[in-house]
Amino acid sequence: MSTHTRTLLSKRAPLVAFFVIAAAMVLFGTTALAEGADSTGASYSVYSSLDGGQTMANIADVANKAYFGANFTWVMICAFMVFFFQCGFAMVETGFCRGKNAAHTMTMNFMVFLVGAVGYFLVGFALQMGGSGGAATLGDGGSSLGSMLSIPGLGGILGYSGFCLSGTYDAGVYVLFFFEMVFMDTTVTIPTGAMAERVKYSAVVITSFFISMVLYPLYGNWVWGGGWLATLGSKFGIGHGVIDFAGSGVVHCMGGMIALAGAIVLGPRIGKFKKDGTARAFPGHNIPMAIIGTIILFFCWFSFNAGSTLSAADSRLAIVATNTMVAGAVGGLVAMFYMWGKYGKPDPSMTANGTLAGLVAITAPCAFVDGATSALIGIIAGVLVCVAVPFFENTCKLDDPVGAISVHGVNGMWGIIATGLFANGTYGDGLNGVAGNVTGLFYGGDQLGAQLIACCVLIVWGFGVSYVFFRILDKVWGLRVSPEVELEGLDIPEMGVLGYPDTQLIRGDLDFDSADNAPIKQLERFGYVPADEPMPAVQTVPVEHVPAPASDMPITKIDIVMRQERFEALKTAMVGIGVTGMTVTQVLGCGTQKGRTEHYRGVEVEVNLLQKVQVEIVVSKVPVEDVIKTARSVLATGHIGDGKIFVYDVIDVVKVRTGERGYDALQGED
Repeated sequence: MSTHTRTLLSKRAPLVAFFVIAAAMVLFGTTALAEGADSTGASYSVYSSLDGGQTMANIADVANKAYFGANFTWVMICAFMVFFFQCGFAMVETGFCRGKNAAHTMTMNFMVFLVGAVGYFLVGFALQMGGSGGAATLGDGGSSLGSMLSIPGLGGILGYSGFCLSGTYDAGVYVLFFFEMVFMDTTVTIPTGAMAERVKYSAVVITSFFISMVLYPLYGNWVWGGGWLATLGSKFGIGHGVIDFAGSGVVHCMGGMIALAGAIVLGPRIGKFKKDGTARAFPGHNIPMAIIGTIILFFCWFSFNAGSTLSAADSRLAIVATNTMVAGAVGGLVAMFYMWGKYGKPDPSMTANGTLAGLVAITAPCAFVDGATSALIGIIAGVLVCVAVPFFENTCKLDDPVGAISVHGVNGMWGIIATGLFANGTYGDGLNGVAGNVTGLFYGGDQLGAQLIACCVLIVWGFGVSYVFFRILDKVWGLRVSPEVELEGLDIPEMGVLGYPDTQLIRGDLDFDSADNAPIKQLERFGYVPADEPMPAVQTVPVEHVPAPASDMPITKIDIVMRQERFEALKTAMVGIGVTGMTVTQVLGCGTQKGRTEHYRGVEVEVNLLQKVQVEIVVSKVPVEDVIKTARSVLATGHIGDGKIFVYDVIDVVKVRTGERGYDALQGED
């Protein structure tokens, strides 16, 4: 496909997507309501049973409806909190990326929720839970979710009822949909971290639809929707089938496998690796933002795990929440001390990654282990993430800006295995239709076999299918932005806005276009060549030479140091007098305006250096005095700190593109 065609399709992608979604909603929305479905939730209302009598039947009915009402409330509140995961992920990923990509990274994390919710509503929920029969703790409305496509001798592979939630108009089903939807959207957002700073926004939109509509729901069906992995126990006697209480595998490892495939196909950021194979550090631009995001994720994780009881009456939720806290805290501490001991300083970013790794690892076994075992799982997770991050970067030469592969992929798989090792036989009687509690290898049980099968399926399905998908998407649509866009930053070219418009007047990040960069094969299609190789010949734009006046017109440079807030007014005024070229830099300085005194926690803090903007202008035809008078008229407020104007003689000017010098090199200024 030609570059022109790709560009045309990319511009029309939002319109095409809109019509596809609208058509699907019309198609599925016309399906008739299921017979007997409770369209209002009235059958769950306590008050509907109070008909004036107080028979034992009335009392039992009231108690039953109170039970379902409590479960509804518990699950929905937990789902609301899991939705807030998106904020945590957005802050972590944006903080770990460079400032020039802040708007792009943040918006990706918001957009994937929107796309994921719609895709799951249209197709995903039906494929995942359409044959599940619902959840017993959420009423009997799940009778409308009874359509499962199965392979004889193996088991169910996908559901096919509940497309667009049609035919399932029951309060209990809607609770289940909402809860499962926010879990799915967690998976959708994980790959964005590994692909950040060089992936096309449009490609992420397409990928999010694929994950939410096909990739995630099918594996979710196999484990949580009554599919073949869940029935390995009842059909083949392999433990209880695959057990994944809250999603170490279904949610996190799946997201990590997709992230791994995406990072491989996308290739590293420009300048990430040198020719000798060593990696360069690209520090995140806002570590405090990433730490706040980690705290948000930690807080919401209690709902993620404890909410998976799907019952307010299941006292196990207290054990689940406590185990979650222990594993997350221990994982973060272990990672901190690991990095402190190895490098002499505690690494905030790896401390955050270690915390998230502990949380990911405990998500599958959290209901089946005790506190001490949770700590052990967190210890191993903290070490694993510290080992995995440099392994993927230095050995595998994979560029993962936020550590998504290590946190979610590696530790998601560790959580699955940990369930098969440490489940202590105190919980899970009847899970997946198997009598007795879930028991791991170290407690004399046989659960490990099913968990290892889950790991193999995740590699084949999660990574394998994702890799093929990304290869096709890259060939047909294009997965990566051009080198020019990547070096400039994705905010303006991809989003049309800067993440920090008041301060990001120039790129403050290090961009490496140097001779010692390792070649990136994914950039070959753009004609990108390293700096030490000759650039291909290009047809220069014809230049109309305007002879200089007979007199030798001087060339003058004018530097203006000014208040930040007056920059736009100055730029407009300069254009008005014929100055169209300027160089703008954000600087720190002090002069007559000596600074100010601030307070932090009641203690005085003297701020000596103030933020300013420096504008550099070179003129020849435009009179210098006109520039000075115009600048003063715009900048003068009558207060100390208005700025300074510096005037210099310029010996010569050379235009790089044409080689023109002096007055000729400044053509275009007027």
